[in-house]
Amino acid sequence: MYFIITAVAAVLTTLFWYRLSEDKYQLSTLCFIYWGAALMWFVDHVIAFFMEGGEFFEITLDATMLGLTVVLSGFFLWVLMLLVKARKGTLKN
Repeated sequence: MYFIITAVAAVLTTLFWYRLSEDKYQLSTLCFIYWGAALMWFVDHVIAFFMEGGEFFEITLDATMLGLTVVLSGFFLWVLMLLVKARKGTLKN
């Protein structure tokens, strides 16, 4: 479930970034955070599938909470980056 949640966040963020004409709030960075996490989970699932077999997707409450934690952590990291850049004055106007 954490792979699905992270991949959905990556796709939605990418679509939102693509629709904007400018990258004032650096949504591209948030896209890279989410796509990096989704790629990490995908590789983890593929290796686990070949090594251990079994289910490709784990749908449990723990997996859901992990996915939400990863998405929120990426979001807060992105907001922190925006705050630091705004404080330094390097955020585009």
